[in-house]
Amino acid sequence: MQQSMQIEIIKELLDHLDNKRTADAGRIVVNPTSTYTDKALAEREWEAFFKNHPQVLGMSGELPKPGSYMTMNDFGVPILATRDEHGQFHAFVNACRHRGAELTTEAHGDKNRFTCPFHGWTFANDGRLLGVRQSDQFGKIDKNCNGLIELPSEEKYGLLFVHPQVNGTLDIDALLGEELAAELAAWELHRCEYQGESVLDKPLNWKIANDTFGEVYHFNSLHSNTLANLLHGDTLSYKEYGRHHRLCLANKYLDIMRQQPEEQWSLPYAGAVAYYLFPNVQIVFLTSMAVLVRIYPNRKEIGQSLSRVSHYRVPQVQQFVPPADKVNAVTNENIYDATNTSAPMDLDVSAVLELFVSTVEHEDYYMGTKTQSAANSGKIDHFLFGRNEPALHHFHNNYRSALGMPPLEEYRGG
Repeated sequence: MQQSMQIEIIKELLDHLDNKRTADAGRIVVNPTSTYTDKALAEREWEAFFKNHPQVLGMSGELPKPGSYMTMNDFGVPILATRDEHGQFHAFVNACRHRGAELTTEAHGDKNRFTCPFHGWTFANDGRLLGVRQSDQFGKIDKNCNGLIELPSEEKYGLLFVHPQVNGTLDIDALLGEELAAELAAWELHRCEYQGESVLDKPLNWKIANDTFGEVYHFNSLHSNTLANLLHGDTLSYKEYGRHHRLCLANKYLDIMRQQPEEQWSLPYAGAVAYYLFPNVQIVFLTSMAVLVRIYPNRKEIGQSLSRVSHYRVPQVQQFVPPADKVNAVTNENIYDATNTSAPMDLDVSAVLELFVSTVEHEDYYMGTKTQSAANSGKIDHFLFGRNEPALHHFHNNYRSALGMPPLEEYRGG
């Protein structure tokens, strides 16, 4: 993100803190609980947002070099994503052209060719069929016509995109919009180094999981012993980009940073930056780490969802060095190395990631399962989204609009 924009957002967060205010949607709206329980609606969502909509597979760092590959099967198509010998990203249906067996079940690895475990057919990582075992006995086939089925894919702004349909349209700039595309490009996501993945399979609807990342109103109560030690609750900078949006949260280091010259200000240290990409992706930056969260519905059980949380290190992030005697007082966690105050502060990424994932799983998603239970009971017909929860208004109104549904109604009291 450009330095001028970072300074502008930091000033907004400081103003919010000083005046005890936050982003304001201007009204309270009513969200029907059927949003999280209606099976017919769930099927429409699957068709519109997963089966027939571009998907983010990960960041470029998950395929760090020629020969790297990754697999997944969360939106109805088994995917084999590869980087060929020329460094080109591909996305294929992970199925042998003989009898459809998966070529590999490993989540990540390095291979230049894949041999089917069923009958031994071999494919290159650019999709070409290289060999048919016992071809003289099997019979003559045209190898040029029996390579892996390739799906529309593109690597852009450090993200790996795929369309689940062979004839699908993939236009990343149109999907993101000019302003958001430029902002994501400035983050240089292609430099993020993949550190691993956590998988959260929980009894809550995929939209409740998404709601988790849409407001900070809960921080001071739900996260009082965890993230609230790092971040201010009830303070939010918010911006929309068509169907997408960005939230910026105020870090406790912001209280110290305000004493420094503006040219030393750094948003990754002043706060957490969270982007939502329609319909199911969250990208969160906190100091020298990034987290990519992809949330998928369970087609068999509407009240179940799976979240893939991919972890990345952001190298050489623009850094702010707080005074050494302030570190522990601010964080209450031993996650910062302040032993060398003459060099940029080094963040223990693994510790922050553990805190982030643990908090999401054991606090946010745990509370989400209670929300799901309440919706399932049939005794509550609606929930409320407050003025201080604009991202929830935006997310729900956008998916409703995409399905031809009316926007959420304003709360009239009672």
